[in-house]
Amino acid sequence: MNHDRTGRIDRRRFLQAGAAATAGAASLTTSSPGQEAAAPNDTAVLPKRKLGKTGLEVTLLEQGAARRDTDRVLRFAFARGIRLFDTAKVYRTEPSFKKWFAQDPAIRKQIVLVTKDMPRKPSDMLRMVDQRLDTLGTDYIDVFFLHGLGDREYGGIDKSVAMLRSPEFRQVADRIRESGKAKFIGFSAHHPERAQLLQAAAETGVIDVIMLQYRPWLEKESALNRAIDAAWNKGIGLISMKQIANQAFGDKPRGNILEEVQQRVPALAERKLSVFQGLLHAIWTDERISAACVSMRNTEQIRENVDAARRFEPLKTADILNLRDEFRAHNPTLCADCDGRCSLAAGTKAELGNLTRFLTYFTRYGDRVAARREYAKLAAEARDWSGADLEAARAACPDRLDFARLLPQVDEYLA
Repeated sequence: MNHDRTGRIDRRRFLQAGAAATAGAASLTTSSPGQEAAAPNDTAVLPKRKLGKTGLEVTLLEQGAARRDTDRVLRFAFARGIRLFDTAKVYRTEPSFKKWFAQDPAIRKQIVLVTKDMPRKPSDMLRMVDQRLDTLGTDYIDVFFLHGLGDREYGGIDKSVAMLRSPEFRQVADRIRESGKAKFIGFSAHHPERAQLLQAAAETGVIDVIMLQYRPWLEKESALNRAIDAAWNKGIGLISMKQIANQAFGDKPRGNILEEVQQRVPALAERKLSVFQGLLHAIWTDERISAACVSMRNTEQIRENVDAARRFEPLKTADILNLRDEFRAHNPTLCADCDGRCSLAAGTKAELGNLTRFLTYFTRYGDRVAARREYAKLAAEARDWSGADLEAARAACPDRLDFARLLPQVDEYLA
């Protein structure tokens, strides 16, 4: 997407400034009071972008999993113009779609539907696609994702990369697409070394879409930023997820965050954007990103994020960097750019990035069962952060997480 370059930011200038934004489903929540502007028609379809080379056009905003009051949330999101919807087997939200499609069959053809499962080997995908179709009550899926590729369920990052590169994976993916049961194949990833997955996808040409954990101020020369560029150049559609923890950036922010950020980022005040709307604008400033998957769990969150999409304009590099600085200053609990450097710097085998991510699930997203389940899956050494140099970890972390404050909470809530 080309933007007016006068006083704004285009992609190349953004990269040269070292603040390239990259995206991917799942969970920016915005329950802070926004300054919602009246839209000329708040029921019209939101602005769209092409999803790589798939031929699909998707709304800038994707409705992520809403595990409470799901039926109402889905219908309200659609009524406000969202046409891209995310679900998965583990979310247990697919039956709500089945009910919706049964009550109003015309809806199915008006939305782009993404669902996910966790195949241990490529051939599992054939059975899983059939299962997802049955649970969703539809005869086709727009995009079928391998859920959380790189995680332990797949045997780790090396086995995941090997699976993407295997002839069997190509054969199964082609067979599924040819059947029409799933139009496109992709994966979601938040593994610290997910850059390897993106590079493999770019090199093999089998993957159509990727949803990745992301922050809109990636370092230009980071492995993840280079991998995103490689995937984008090959026409792979990219969706952002897990952009931020919650309405307060972290927990118990100091002072009035809205006033502070608007002072540092005048564009937000000028456009009457809340902090969280500004973050969405920062994400969409990167033309490589087609949509942001946001776990919106109530009508207020949907209204605020829809308003952001309707009024999107690219942000300047300086504004995005100031957003980054304010984010770091307000106790974040999730580093969306985690690549494991924190644990390496701390001299520990504890997976500090995953520990804080699961804490975020527990304290920010309300997914307490999932947080404890994922924590329990970690090996003992991956949970044991005793003896780690937490100040060194904080200095190495791209988002400067305060591990000395967060890790005791992990033990308290998840152990």
